Amino acid sequence: MDQNGVKRKITIYDTTLRDGAQGEGIHFSTQDKLSYVKRIGEMGSLFVEAGWPGANPRDDNFFQLLKEQEVPMTHIAAFGSTCKVNEAPENSEILLKLVASGAKTITIFGKAWDLHVRDVLRTNLEENLRLISESVSFLVKQGHDVFFDAEHFFDGFKENPDYALQCIKMALEAGASIAILCDTNGGSLPKDIALGVEMVRREFAPQELGIHVHNDSGLAVANSLVAVEAGVTQIQGTWNGYGERCGNANLSTLVPLLQVKGNYNVLPDSALHKITPFSRFVAELSNAPFDEKQPYVGRSAFAHKAGMHVDAILKNHRTFEHMDPGEVGNERRILISDQAGKANIFERLRRFDPDIVKEDPLVEKAMLEIKDMENNGFQFEAAEGSLDLLLVRTLNRFTSPFEVLDYHVWSDPLRGELDSVAVVKVKVGEQTVQIAAEGNGPVNALDSALRQALASFFPILAESELVDYKVRVLDGSRGTEAIVRVIIDTRLGHEVWGTIGVSNNILKASAQALLDAINWTIWKFDEGARRARV
Repeated sequence: MDQNGVKRKITIYDTTLRDGAQGEGIHFSTQDKLSYVKRIGEMGSLFVEAGWPGANPRDDNFFQLLKEQEVPMTHIAAFGSTCKVNEAPENSEILLKLVASGAKTITIFGKAWDLHVRDVLRTNLEENLRLISESVSFLVKQGHDVFFDAEHFFDGFKENPDYALQCIKMALEAGASIAILCDTNGGSLPKDIALGVEMVRREFAPQELGIHVHNDSGLAVANSLVAVEAGVTQIQGTWNGYGERCGNANLSTLVPLLQVKGNYNVLPDSALHKITPFSRFVAELSNAPFDEKQPYVGRSAFAHKAGMHVDAILKNHRTFEHMDPGEVGNERRILISDQAGKANIFERLRRFDPDIVKEDPLVEKAMLEIKDMENNGFQFEAAEGSLDLLLVRTLNRFTSPFEVLDYHVWSDPLRGELDSVAVVKVKVGEQTVQIAAEGNGPVNALDSALRQALASFFPILAESELVDYKVRVLDGSRGTEAIVRVIIDTRLGHEVWGTIGVSNNILKASAQALLDAINWTIWKFDEGARRARV
Protein backbone atom coordinates (compact mmCIF):
# COMPACT_ATOMS: atom_id res chain seq x y z
CA MET A 1 0.00 0.00 0.00
CA ASP A 2 1.04 3.60 -0.50
CA GLN A 3 1.24 6.24 2.23
CA ASN A 4 -2.51 6.89 1.94
CA GLY A 5 -3.39 3.24 2.53
CA VAL A 6 -4.34 2.63 -1.12
CA LYS A 7 -3.26 -0.67 -2.69
CA ARG A 8 -0.58 -0.10 -5.33
CA LYS A 9 -1.73 -1.21 -8.79
CA ILE A 10 0.37 -3.86 -10.54
CA THR A 11 -0.41 -4.61 -14.18
CA ILE A 12 0.01 -8.05 -15.70
CA TYR A 13 1.66 -8.68 -19.06
CA ASP A 14 0.81 -12.23 -20.10
CA THR A 15 3.29 -13.77 -22.53
CA THR A 16 1.94 -17.34 -22.40
CA LEU A 17 1.05 -17.40 -26.10
CA ARG A 18 4.50 -16.24 -27.18
CA ASP A 19 7.21 -16.86 -24.57
CA GLY A 20 5.27 -19.71 -22.98
CA ALA A 21 4.91 -21.43 -26.36
CA GLN A 22 8.72 -21.67 -26.51
CA GLY A 23 8.64 -24.20 -23.69
CA GLU A 24 9.48 -27.78 -24.51
CA GLY A 25 6.32 -29.73 -25.34
CA ILE A 26 4.09 -26.63 -25.42
CA HIS A 27 2.17 -25.88 -28.60
CA PHE A 28 -0.76 -23.60 -29.39
CA SER A 29 -2.62 -23.85 -32.66
CA THR A 30 -4.23 -20.76 -34.18
CA GLN A 31 -7.61 -21.89 -32.84
CA ASP A 32 -6.05 -22.48 -29.41
CA LYS A 33 -4.76 -18.91 -29.40
CA LEU A 34 -8.14 -17.55 -30.41
CA SER A 35 -9.84 -19.52 -27.62
CA TYR A 36 -7.26 -18.18 -25.19
CA VAL A 37 -7.78 -14.55 -26.19
CA LYS A 38 -11.55 -14.90 -25.95
CA ARG A 39 -11.35 -16.33 -22.44
CA ILE A 40 -8.54 -14.24 -20.96
CA GLY A 41 -10.98 -11.35 -20.50
CA GLU A 42 -12.46 -13.09 -17.47
CA MET A 43 -9.13 -12.58 -15.71
CA GLY A 44 -9.37 -8.79 -15.97
CA SER A 45 -7.55 -6.19 -18.08
CA LEU A 46 -4.26 -7.97 -18.76
CA PHE A 47 -1.86 -7.21 -21.59
CA VAL A 48 -1.67 -10.32 -23.77
CA GLU A 49 1.37 -10.86 -25.95
CA ALA A 50 -0.23 -12.65 -28.88
CA GLY A 51 2.87 -13.52 -30.91
CA TRP A 52 5.56 -12.21 -33.27
CA PRO A 53 4.14 -11.07 -36.62
CA GLY A 54 6.49 -12.19 -39.37
CA ALA A 55 8.20 -14.87 -37.31
CA ASN A 56 6.02 -17.66 -38.72
CA PRO A 57 2.84 -18.05 -40.80
CA ARG A 58 0.82 -19.13 -37.76
CA ASP A 59 1.39 -15.81 -35.97
CA ASP A 60 0.66 -13.86 -39.17
CA ASN A 61 -2.61 -15.75 -39.60
CA PHE A 62 -3.51 -15.23 -35.96
CA PHE A 63 -3.17 -11.44 -36.06
CA GLN A 64 -5.23 -11.37 -39.25
CA LEU A 65 -7.84 -13.54 -37.57
CA LEU A 66 -7.96 -11.18 -34.60
CA LYS A 67 -8.89 -8.32 -36.93
CA GLU A 68 -11.59 -10.39 -38.67
CA GLN A 69 -13.05 -11.64 -35.40
CA GLU A 70 -13.24 -8.09 -34.08
CA VAL A 71 -11.51 -9.07 -30.84
CA PRO A 72 -10.91 -5.98 -28.66
CA MET A 73 -7.29 -5.05 -29.41
CA THR A 74 -6.80 -2.61 -26.52
CA HIS A 75 -4.64 -4.99 -24.54
CA ILE A 76 -3.29 -7.18 -27.35
CA ALA A 77 0.46 -6.78 -27.77
CA ALA A 78 2.57 -7.73 -30.78
CA PHE A 79 6.15 -8.75 -30.05
CA GLY A 80 9.29 -8.25 -32.12
CA SER A 81 12.79 -6.84 -32.10
CA THR A 82 14.49 -3.61 -33.03
CA CYS A 83 15.50 -3.09 -36.63
CA LYS A 84 18.66 -4.84 -37.79
CA VAL A 85 22.22 -3.57 -37.70
CA ASN A 86 22.85 -0.83 -40.30
CA GLU A 87 19.13 -0.81 -41.22
CA ALA A 88 16.83 2.20 -41.17
CA PRO A 89 13.63 1.54 -39.17
CA GLU A 90 11.36 2.65 -42.03
CA ASN A 91 12.93 -0.10 -44.17
CA SER A 92 12.72 -2.76 -41.46
CA GLU A 93 10.50 -5.69 -42.37
CA ILE A 94 10.32 -6.56 -38.67
CA LEU A 95 8.96 -3.17 -37.66
CA LEU A 96 6.65 -2.83 -40.64
CA LYS A 97 5.00 -6.16 -39.86
CA LEU A 98 4.55 -5.09 -36.25
CA VAL A 99 2.80 -1.94 -37.44
CA ALA A 100 0.62 -3.96 -39.83
CA SER A 101 -0.44 -6.39 -37.07
CA GLY A 102 -3.19 -4.11 -35.85
CA ALA A 103 -2.01 -4.30 -32.24
CA LYS A 104 -2.05 -0.97 -30.43
CA THR A 105 0.67 -2.09 -28.03
CA ILE A 106 3.99 -3.20 -29.50
CA THR A 107 6.76 -4.73 -27.44
CA ILE A 108 10.24 -4.80 -28.90
CA PHE A 109 13.38 -6.16 -27.34
CA GLY A 110 16.86 -4.75 -27.64
CA LYS A 111 20.21 -5.80 -26.25
CA ALA A 112 21.17 -4.33 -22.87
CA TRP A 113 24.28 -6.48 -22.36
CA ASP A 114 27.41 -5.38 -24.17
CA LEU A 115 28.48 -9.03 -24.54
CA HIS A 116 25.44 -9.63 -26.77
CA VAL A 117 26.12 -6.49 -28.76
CA ARG A 118 29.64 -7.65 -29.57
CA ASP A 119 29.17 -11.44 -29.86
CA VAL A 120 25.60 -11.78 -31.18
CA LEU A 121 24.83 -8.60 -33.11
CA ARG A 122 28.52 -8.29 -34.09
CA THR A 123 28.40 -4.51 -33.97
CA ASN A 124 29.58 -1.65 -31.80
CA LEU A 125 27.88 -0.25 -28.72
CA GLU A 126 26.86 3.02 -30.41
CA GLU A 127 25.07 1.20 -33.24
CA ASN A 128 23.05 -0.83 -30.73
CA LEU A 129 21.93 2.38 -29.00
CA ARG A 130 20.81 3.69 -32.40
CA LEU A 131 18.80 0.54 -33.06
CA ILE A 132 16.96 0.99 -29.77
CA SER A 133 16.33 4.72 -30.11
CA GLU A 134 15.28 4.81 -33.77
CA SER A 135 13.14 1.66 -33.57
CA VAL A 136 11.18 2.93 -30.58
CA SER A 137 10.83 6.40 -32.11
CA PHE A 138 9.57 4.98 -35.43
CA LEU A 139 6.86 2.90 -33.76
CA VAL A 140 5.76 5.76 -31.51
CA LYS A 141 5.40 8.05 -34.54
CA GLN A 142 3.17 5.38 -36.12
CA GLY A 143 0.82 5.85 -33.17
CA HIS A 144 1.71 2.80 -31.12
CA ASP A 145 2.19 2.38 -27.39
CA VAL A 146 5.71 0.93 -27.19
CA PHE A 147 7.03 -1.33 -24.46
CA PHE A 148 10.78 -1.89 -24.48
CA ASP A 149 12.17 -5.21 -23.25
CA ALA A 150 15.74 -4.58 -22.10
CA GLU A 151 17.00 -8.07 -22.89
CA HIS A 152 19.67 -9.43 -20.51
CA PHE A 153 19.50 -6.19 -18.50
CA PHE A 154 20.65 -7.67 -15.20
CA ASP A 155 23.64 -9.52 -16.70
CA GLY A 156 24.54 -6.35 -18.57
CA PHE A 157 24.14 -4.27 -15.42
CA LYS A 158 26.58 -6.52 -13.54
CA GLU A 159 29.32 -6.26 -16.18
CA ASN A 160 28.79 -2.80 -17.64
CA PRO A 161 26.20 -0.87 -15.60
CA ASP A 162 26.70 2.42 -17.42
CA TYR A 163 25.92 0.87 -20.79
CA ALA A 164 22.91 -1.10 -19.54
CA LEU A 165 21.46 2.14 -18.16
CA GLN A 166 22.20 3.93 -21.43
CA CYS A 167 20.02 1.38 -23.24
CA ILE A 168 17.14 2.18 -20.90
CA LYS A 169 17.72 5.90 -21.39
CA MET A 170 17.62 5.60 -25.19
CA ALA A 171 14.30 3.75 -25.10
CA LEU A 172 12.62 6.13 -22.67
CA GLU A 173 13.84 9.27 -24.43
CA ALA A 174 12.58 7.87 -27.75
CA GLY A 175 9.09 7.57 -26.33
CA ALA A 176 8.76 4.07 -24.86
CA SER A 177 5.94 4.16 -22.32
CA ILE A 178 7.57 1.51 -20.22
CA ALA A 179 10.93 -0.20 -19.96
CA ILE A 180 10.95 -3.84 -18.87
CA LEU A 181 14.05 -5.12 -17.11
CA CYS A 182 14.76 -8.69 -18.20
CA ASP A 183 16.62 -11.46 -16.44
CA THR A 184 16.70 -13.41 -19.68
CA ASN A 185 19.14 -16.09 -18.53
CA GLY A 186 17.32 -16.52 -15.23
CA GLY A 187 20.55 -16.53 -13.26
CA SER A 188 20.16 -13.44 -11.08
CA LEU A 189 19.66 -13.50 -7.33
CA PRO A 190 17.04 -11.38 -5.53
CA LYS A 191 19.67 -8.89 -4.38
CA ASP A 192 20.76 -8.40 -8.02
CA ILE A 193 17.18 -7.74 -9.06
CA ALA A 194 16.55 -5.26 -6.26
CA LEU A 195 19.77 -3.36 -7.01
CA GLY A 196 19.03 -3.12 -10.74
CA VAL A 197 15.46 -1.90 -10.23
CA GLU A 198 16.50 0.63 -7.60
CA MET A 199 19.24 2.03 -9.86
CA VAL A 200 16.88 2.50 -12.83
CA ARG A 201 14.30 4.21 -10.63
CA ARG A 202 16.97 6.47 -9.17
CA GLU A 203 18.42 7.39 -12.56
CA PHE A 204 15.20 7.94 -14.54
CA ALA A 205 12.30 8.06 -12.03
CA PRO A 206 9.97 6.35 -14.53
CA GLN A 207 6.29 6.27 -13.69
CA GLU A 208 6.06 2.76 -15.13
CA LEU A 209 8.67 0.00 -14.94
CA GLY A 210 8.39 -3.71 -15.73
CA ILE A 211 10.10 -6.97 -14.82
CA HIS A 212 10.54 -10.10 -16.98
CA VAL A 213 12.22 -13.03 -15.25
CA HIS A 214 13.09 -16.57 -16.26
CA ASN A 215 13.22 -19.47 -13.82
CA ASP A 216 16.61 -21.06 -14.54
CA SER A 217 17.64 -20.69 -10.89
CA GLY A 218 14.19 -21.48 -9.52
CA LEU A 219 13.80 -17.85 -8.45
CA ALA A 220 11.47 -16.35 -11.06
CA VAL A 221 8.58 -15.82 -8.65
CA ALA A 222 10.84 -14.61 -5.83
CA ASN A 223 12.72 -12.25 -8.16
CA SER A 224 9.47 -10.84 -9.55
CA LEU A 225 8.21 -10.24 -6.01
CA VAL A 226 11.45 -8.49 -5.05
CA ALA A 227 11.17 -6.30 -8.16
CA VAL A 228 7.62 -5.28 -7.22
CA GLU A 229 8.74 -4.44 -3.70
CA ALA A 230 11.54 -2.36 -5.23
CA GLY A 231 9.03 -0.36 -7.28
CA VAL A 232 8.16 -2.01 -10.61
CA THR A 233 4.56 -1.60 -11.72
CA GLN A 234 4.26 -4.37 -14.32
CA ILE A 235 5.11 -8.06 -14.06
CA GLN A 236 5.55 -10.24 -17.13
CA GLY A 237 5.04 -13.96 -16.93
CA THR A 238 3.13 -17.01 -18.12
CA TRP A 239 0.35 -19.09 -16.63
CA ASN A 240 1.70 -22.29 -15.04
CA GLY A 241 5.22 -20.92 -15.59
CA TYR A 242 5.50 -22.22 -19.15
CA GLY A 243 8.52 -21.06 -21.13
CA GLU A 244 11.87 -21.94 -22.60
CA ARG A 245 14.31 -24.03 -20.56
CA CYS A 246 13.00 -23.88 -16.96
CA GLY A 247 10.16 -21.52 -17.80
CA ASN A 248 9.07 -18.00 -16.96
CA ALA A 249 7.70 -16.37 -13.83
CA ASN A 250 4.51 -18.27 -12.96
CA LEU A 251 1.48 -15.97 -12.99
CA SER A 252 -0.60 -18.70 -11.34
CA THR A 253 1.60 -18.23 -8.28
CA LEU A 254 2.55 -14.57 -8.62
CA VAL A 255 -0.94 -13.11 -8.93
CA PRO A 256 -2.38 -14.56 -5.69
CA LEU A 257 0.96 -14.05 -3.95
CA LEU A 258 0.90 -10.34 -4.75
CA GLN A 259 -2.81 -9.79 -4.20
CA VAL A 260 -3.47 -11.98 -1.16
CA LYS A 261 -0.11 -11.86 0.59
CA GLY A 262 1.42 -8.65 -0.74
CA ASN A 263 -1.77 -6.60 -0.58
CA TYR A 264 -1.33 -5.22 -4.10
CA ASN A 265 -4.14 -4.49 -6.53
CA VAL A 266 -3.55 -6.96 -9.38
CA LEU A 267 -6.87 -8.47 -10.54
CA PRO A 268 -10.52 -7.97 -9.68
CA ASP A 269 -11.58 -10.25 -6.81
CA SER A 270 -13.95 -12.04 -9.20
CA ALA A 271 -10.95 -12.93 -11.39
CA LEU A 272 -8.88 -14.11 -8.44
CA HIS A 273 -11.54 -16.74 -7.72
CA LYS A 274 -11.09 -18.08 -11.28
CA ILE A 275 -7.31 -18.57 -11.21
CA THR A 276 -7.42 -22.32 -10.51
CA PRO A 277 -9.84 -23.20 -13.34
CA PHE A 278 -8.07 -20.80 -15.70
CA SER A 279 -4.66 -22.37 -14.99
CA ARG A 280 -6.17 -25.76 -15.78
CA PHE A 281 -7.71 -24.38 -18.95
CA VAL A 282 -4.28 -23.19 -20.11
CA ALA A 283 -2.76 -26.61 -19.40
CA GLU A 284 -5.55 -28.31 -21.32
CA LEU A 285 -5.15 -25.91 -24.24
CA SER A 286 -1.39 -26.50 -24.41
CA ASN A 287 -1.85 -30.28 -24.10
CA ALA A 288 0.61 -30.29 -21.20
CA PRO A 289 0.25 -32.22 -17.93
CA PHE A 290 -0.94 -29.95 -15.14
CA ASP A 291 1.50 -29.69 -12.23
CA GLU A 292 -0.70 -30.65 -9.29
CA LYS A 293 1.92 -29.43 -6.80
CA GLN A 294 1.76 -25.82 -7.95
CA PRO A 295 1.12 -23.42 -5.06
CA TYR A 296 -2.40 -21.98 -4.89
CA VAL A 297 -3.86 -23.79 -7.95
CA GLY A 298 -2.62 -27.39 -7.73
CA ARG A 299 -4.79 -30.18 -6.34
CA SER A 300 -2.08 -30.84 -3.75
CA ALA A 301 -1.89 -27.19 -2.63
CA PHE A 302 -4.55 -27.69 0.04
CA ALA A 303 -4.42 -31.49 0.36
CA HIS A 304 -4.01 -32.98 3.84
CA LYS A 305 -2.98 -36.55 4.56
CA ALA A 306 -1.62 -36.97 8.09
CA GLY A 307 -4.38 -37.82 10.56
CA MET A 308 -3.25 -35.29 13.18
CA HIS A 309 -3.11 -32.53 10.56
CA VAL A 310 -6.62 -33.30 9.35
CA ASP A 311 -7.96 -33.32 12.89
CA ALA A 312 -6.44 -29.87 13.44
CA ILE A 313 -7.71 -28.53 10.09
CA LEU A 314 -11.27 -29.54 10.94
CA LYS A 315 -11.02 -27.62 14.20
CA ASN A 316 -9.42 -24.52 12.67
CA HIS A 317 -8.29 -24.38 9.04
CA ARG A 318 -5.56 -21.84 9.89
CA THR A 319 -3.61 -24.56 11.71
CA PHE A 320 -2.28 -26.05 8.46
CA GLU A 321 -3.51 -23.71 5.69
CA HIS A 322 -1.97 -20.34 4.90
CA MET A 323 -5.17 -19.06 3.25
CA ASP A 324 -8.70 -20.04 2.28
CA PRO A 325 -8.42 -22.18 -0.90
CA GLY A 326 -11.73 -20.78 -2.14
CA GLU A 327 -10.10 -17.37 -2.63
CA VAL A 328 -8.27 -18.75 -5.67
CA GLY A 329 -11.01 -21.13 -6.82
CA ASN A 330 -9.37 -24.19 -5.27
CA GLU A 331 -10.65 -26.54 -2.60
CA ARG A 332 -9.45 -28.39 0.45
CA ARG A 333 -8.82 -32.11 -0.05
CA ILE A 334 -8.63 -34.70 2.70
CA LEU A 335 -6.47 -37.58 1.48
CA ILE A 336 -7.15 -41.12 2.55
CA SER A 337 -4.30 -43.56 3.06
CA ASP A 338 -2.87 -45.94 5.63
CA GLN A 339 -1.69 -42.82 7.47
CA ALA A 340 -5.26 -41.57 7.77
CA GLY A 341 -7.07 -41.30 11.07
CA LYS A 342 -10.77 -41.11 11.79
CA ALA A 343 -10.81 -37.39 11.04
CA ASN A 344 -9.79 -38.02 7.41
CA ILE A 345 -12.44 -40.70 6.88
CA PHE A 346 -15.11 -38.76 8.73
CA GLU A 347 -14.58 -35.62 6.64
CA ARG A 348 -14.72 -37.61 3.41
CA LEU A 349 -17.86 -39.50 4.46
CA ARG A 350 -19.63 -36.21 5.21
CA ARG A 351 -19.69 -35.52 1.46
CA PHE A 352 -22.25 -38.30 1.14
CA ASP A 353 -23.91 -38.16 4.56
CA PRO A 354 -23.72 -34.67 6.14
CA ASP A 355 -25.44 -35.99 9.29
CA ILE A 356 -22.88 -38.71 10.07
CA VAL A 357 -20.98 -38.27 13.35
CA LYS A 358 -17.35 -39.10 14.01
CA GLU A 359 -18.31 -41.84 16.52
CA ASP A 360 -20.46 -43.70 13.97
CA PRO A 361 -19.18 -47.31 13.64
CA LEU A 362 -19.19 -46.88 9.85
CA VAL A 363 -16.30 -44.41 10.18
CA GLU A 364 -14.19 -47.02 11.93
CA LYS A 365 -15.30 -49.70 9.46
CA ALA A 366 -14.28 -47.61 6.44
CA MET A 367 -10.95 -46.68 8.00
CA LEU A 368 -10.01 -50.29 8.74
CA GLU A 369 -11.06 -51.48 5.27
CA ILE A 370 -9.00 -48.75 3.57
CA LYS A 371 -5.92 -49.52 5.65
CA ASP A 372 -6.26 -53.23 4.95
CA MET A 373 -6.60 -52.60 1.20
CA GLU A 374 -3.58 -50.28 1.15
CA ASN A 375 -1.59 -52.96 2.95
CA ASN A 376 -2.43 -55.21 -0.01
CA GLY A 377 -1.27 -52.74 -2.65
CA PHE A 378 -4.15 -50.31 -3.12
CA GLN A 379 -3.33 -46.61 -3.06
CA PHE A 380 -6.25 -44.21 -2.95
CA GLU A 381 -4.55 -40.81 -3.21
CA ALA A 382 -4.62 -41.05 -7.01
CA ALA A 383 -7.84 -43.06 -7.13
CA GLU A 384 -10.50 -40.89 -5.54
CA GLY A 385 -13.21 -42.43 -7.72
CA SER A 386 -12.57 -45.88 -6.24
CA LEU A 387 -12.29 -44.37 -2.77
CA ASP A 388 -15.64 -42.61 -2.99
CA LEU A 389 -17.22 -45.75 -4.41
CA LEU A 390 -15.95 -47.67 -1.38
CA LEU A 391 -17.38 -45.02 0.97
CA VAL A 392 -20.86 -44.95 -0.57
CA ARG A 393 -20.88 -48.74 -0.40
CA THR A 394 -19.98 -48.49 3.30
CA LEU A 395 -22.92 -46.11 3.79
CA ASN A 396 -25.20 -48.54 1.91
CA ARG A 397 -25.85 -45.79 -0.62
CA PHE A 398 -24.63 -47.80 -3.61
CA THR A 399 -26.48 -50.47 -5.55
CA SER A 400 -24.64 -51.73 -8.60
CA PRO A 401 -26.55 -50.56 -11.71
CA PHE A 402 -25.34 -53.57 -13.70
CA GLU A 403 -23.75 -56.98 -13.25
CA VAL A 404 -20.87 -58.40 -15.27
CA LEU A 405 -21.77 -62.00 -15.91
CA ASP A 406 -18.68 -62.89 -17.92
CA TYR A 407 -15.85 -61.43 -20.00
CA HIS A 408 -13.08 -62.80 -22.20
CA VAL A 409 -10.15 -60.94 -23.74
CA TRP A 410 -7.56 -62.20 -26.20
CA SER A 411 -4.88 -60.72 -28.44
CA ASP A 412 -3.37 -61.69 -31.75
CA PRO A 413 -0.30 -59.66 -32.87
CA LEU A 414 -0.97 -60.66 -36.48
CA ARG A 415 -4.30 -58.81 -36.56
CA GLY A 416 -2.66 -55.43 -37.13
CA GLU A 417 -3.48 -52.24 -35.21
CA LEU A 418 -6.72 -53.55 -33.66
CA ASP A 419 -4.96 -56.60 -32.32
CA SER A 420 -7.29 -57.48 -29.44
CA VAL A 421 -10.89 -58.60 -29.00
CA ALA A 422 -13.04 -58.50 -25.88
CA VAL A 423 -16.40 -60.20 -25.34
CA VAL A 424 -18.47 -59.10 -22.35
CA LYS A 425 -21.82 -60.27 -21.01
CA VAL A 426 -23.65 -57.88 -18.70
CA LYS A 427 -27.04 -57.80 -17.03
CA VAL A 428 -28.99 -54.58 -16.45
CA GLY A 429 -32.22 -55.17 -14.59
CA GLU A 430 -33.85 -58.11 -16.34
CA GLN A 431 -31.99 -57.57 -19.65
CA THR A 432 -28.84 -59.40 -20.65
CA VAL A 433 -26.50 -58.02 -23.31
CA GLN A 434 -23.47 -59.65 -24.91
CA ILE A 435 -21.06 -57.52 -26.96
CA ALA A 436 -17.77 -58.13 -28.76
CA ALA A 437 -15.42 -55.23 -29.53
CA GLU A 438 -11.99 -54.81 -31.08
CA GLY A 439 -9.31 -52.64 -29.58
CA ASN A 440 -5.74 -51.44 -29.75
CA GLY A 441 -4.58 -53.73 -26.97
CA PRO A 442 -6.62 -55.82 -24.52
CA VAL A 443 -7.48 -52.97 -22.12
CA ASN A 444 -8.79 -50.77 -24.94
CA ALA A 445 -10.85 -53.70 -26.27
CA LEU A 446 -12.33 -54.42 -22.82
CA ASP A 447 -13.11 -50.74 -22.24
CA SER A 448 -14.84 -50.50 -25.65
CA ALA A 449 -16.87 -53.64 -25.10
CA LEU A 450 -18.09 -52.58 -21.65
CA ARG A 451 -19.07 -49.11 -22.84
CA GLN A 452 -20.89 -50.47 -25.91
CA ALA A 453 -22.79 -52.97 -23.79
CA LEU A 454 -23.89 -50.34 -21.26
CA ALA A 455 -24.21 -47.12 -23.28
CA SER A 456 -27.84 -47.65 -24.29
CA PHE A 457 -28.82 -48.02 -20.61
CA PHE A 458 -26.54 -45.26 -19.29
CA PRO A 459 -26.00 -42.57 -21.99
CA ILE A 460 -23.62 -40.62 -19.74
CA LEU A 461 -20.92 -43.20 -20.54
CA ALA A 462 -20.70 -41.85 -24.09
CA GLU A 463 -19.64 -38.47 -22.66
CA SER A 464 -16.83 -39.83 -20.50
CA GLU A 465 -13.47 -41.07 -21.73
CA LEU A 466 -10.39 -42.86 -20.44
CA VAL A 467 -7.55 -40.30 -20.47
CA ASP A 468 -4.70 -42.07 -18.68
CA TYR A 469 -3.64 -45.61 -17.84
CA LYS A 470 -0.76 -46.39 -15.49
CA VAL A 471 0.68 -49.70 -14.36
CA ARG A 472 3.09 -50.14 -11.47
CA VAL A 473 4.77 -53.39 -10.50
CA LEU A 474 4.60 -53.67 -6.68
CA ASP A 475 7.04 -56.56 -6.19
CA GLY A 476 9.56 -56.82 -9.01
CA SER A 477 11.35 -59.75 -7.37
CA ARG A 478 8.51 -62.06 -8.48
CA GLY A 479 9.01 -61.27 -12.16
CA THR A 480 5.95 -61.87 -14.31
CA GLU A 481 4.06 -63.19 -11.27
CA ALA A 482 4.37 -59.83 -9.54
CA ILE A 483 1.36 -58.00 -8.16
CA VAL A 484 0.57 -54.93 -10.26
CA ARG A 485 -1.38 -51.78 -9.51
CA VAL A 486 -3.41 -50.26 -12.33
CA ILE A 487 -4.72 -46.69 -12.09
CA ILE A 488 -7.07 -45.34 -14.73
CA ASP A 489 -8.01 -41.67 -15.07
CA THR A 490 -11.44 -40.89 -16.51
CA ARG A 491 -12.66 -37.50 -17.67
CA LEU A 492 -16.16 -36.11 -18.05
CA GLY A 493 -16.21 -32.44 -18.99
CA HIS A 494 -13.56 -30.73 -16.88
CA GLU A 495 -13.69 -33.28 -14.07
CA VAL A 496 -11.08 -36.05 -13.88
CA TRP A 497 -10.97 -38.88 -11.35
CA GLY A 498 -8.87 -41.98 -10.84
CA THR A 499 -9.88 -45.58 -10.16
CA ILE A 500 -7.70 -48.51 -9.15
CA GLY A 501 -7.27 -52.25 -9.48
CA VAL A 502 -4.67 -54.54 -7.87
CA SER A 503 -3.92 -58.13 -8.87
CA ASN A 504 -1.13 -60.42 -10.06
CA ASN A 505 -3.14 -60.57 -13.32
CA ILE A 506 -2.76 -57.28 -15.17
CA LEU A 507 -6.04 -57.79 -17.08
CA LYS A 508 -7.93 -58.47 -13.85
CA ALA A 509 -6.43 -55.34 -12.24
CA SER A 510 -7.35 -53.34 -15.34
CA ALA A 511 -10.89 -54.71 -15.29
CA GLN A 512 -11.27 -53.70 -11.61
CA ALA A 513 -10.19 -50.14 -12.39
CA LEU A 514 -12.40 -49.96 -15.50
CA LEU A 515 -15.48 -51.23 -13.67
CA ASP A 516 -14.93 -48.74 -10.84
CA ALA A 517 -14.63 -45.94 -13.40
CA ILE A 518 -17.88 -46.97 -15.09
CA ASN A 519 -19.74 -47.47 -11.81
CA TRP A 520 -18.62 -44.10 -10.45
CA THR A 521 -19.55 -42.32 -13.68
CA ILE A 522 -23.05 -43.79 -13.54
CA TRP A 523 -23.51 -43.22 -9.80
CA LYS A 524 -22.40 -39.60 -9.86
CA PHE A 525 -23.47 -38.29 -13.25
CA ASP A 526 -26.29 -40.42 -14.71
CA GLU A 527 -29.60 -38.65 -14.08
CA GLY A 528 -31.68 -41.82 -14.36
CA ALA A 529 -29.49 -43.70 -11.89
CA ARG A 530 -29.61 -40.68 -9.56
CA ARG A 531 -33.42 -40.67 -9.57
CA ALA A 532 -33.42 -44.39 -8.84
CA ARG A 533 -31.37 -43.78 -5.69
CA VAL A 534 -33.78 -41.21 -4.29
